Amino acid sequence: MKAVRLHRYEVRPVVEDVAEPVVTHPLDVVVRVGGAGLCRTDLHIVEGQWAPKSNVALPYTLGHENAGWVHAVGSAVEHLKPGDAVILHPLVTCGFCRACRAGDDVHCEAQAFPGIDSDGGMAELIKTSARSVVKLRPGVEPAAVAALADAGLTAYHAVKKALPLLHPGSTCVVTGAGGLGHLGIQCLRAMSATRIVVLDRNEEALALARGWGADETVVVDGSHVDRVLELTDGKGAEVVLDFVGERGAERDAWTMTRRAGSDFVIGYGGTVDVPTIDVISTERNVIGNLVGSYNDLVELMALAADGRVEMLTHTYPLDAVNDAMDDLEAGRLRGRGILVPATSGG
Repeated sequence: MKAVRLHRYEVRPVVEDVAEPVVTHPLDVVVRVGGAGLCRTDLHIVEGQWAPKSNVALPYTLGHENAGWVHAVGSAVEHLKPGDAVILHPLVTCGFCRACRAGDDVHCEAQAFPGIDSDGGMAELIKTSARSVVKLRPGVEPAAVAALADAGLTAYHAVKKALPLLHPGSTCVVTGAGGLGHLGIQCLRAMSATRIVVLDRNEEALALARGWGADETVVVDGSHVDRVLELTDGKGAEVVLDFVGERGAERDAWTMTRRAGSDFVIGYGGTVDVPTIDVISTERNVIGNLVGSYNDLVELMALAADGRVEMLTHTYPLDAVNDAMDDLEAGRLRGRGILVPATSGG
């Protein structure tokens, strides 16, 4: 089968033939990929940022946002059958550790993360576990929702964690209206009554943000922090959702939080550098976010099926992975890039 393989860091991946994955465990599920999302994390992986964290052996297959159709199942899988349209939770989890039993499978003690530390779904087939598979409602096309498996899930998870802080009359600042941010805006609108203030460098992205539910939009132009402080009577926002996390956005996010406010770090690549006296004197929080639980994904797919969260996508053939990476890196890609194998089809 065809797969996008990373052979060396700092060198773009190549599409090549590899062996098809097969069922070897009773709970295995092999999925024919209908769409695999391209994430900025994939660029960071190529750059080598994840090497010391994932310890993955090269070469391996990229792709951690995947949806498609069940191709084969293990002997213990009773709730899925070949042909079922599905989206995949990005983690493969054990089900037995304390975190899994508490529904916090994001922190499974024995997890694998296909596309990060093992072979992912930028391929014609991917192997996962029955615990990671969510059935799609009839009529939902896998390629249309594939990136909800991580981009949407991460945004939903962060918003869900922030909800207790976002009472009516509160302000939530969203930094970045791109692949993750545009989904976070919609989740906020669907789940809260907070005032949503969206920041982005791109006027086109801000125009789209207003359609997704933003109450205010602010161009990132050097005066944007002052503008947010003006909108909040000089106090700052109860919550900042930073979907950028680099190039100064991580510094601005902290500056825009009010006393007892919370800076949710979602995008990454930069460094959060905060004097400890500022943390204790204002009781502000820095909160990390990594994907979300299986139940979070189920809930997100319910919102998507009801039309309350929609994803802006642009599709590319699997062979055009580096064209897609070029578009993402250059800022030409609005929303999320989706790689579609030639063998895709229900």
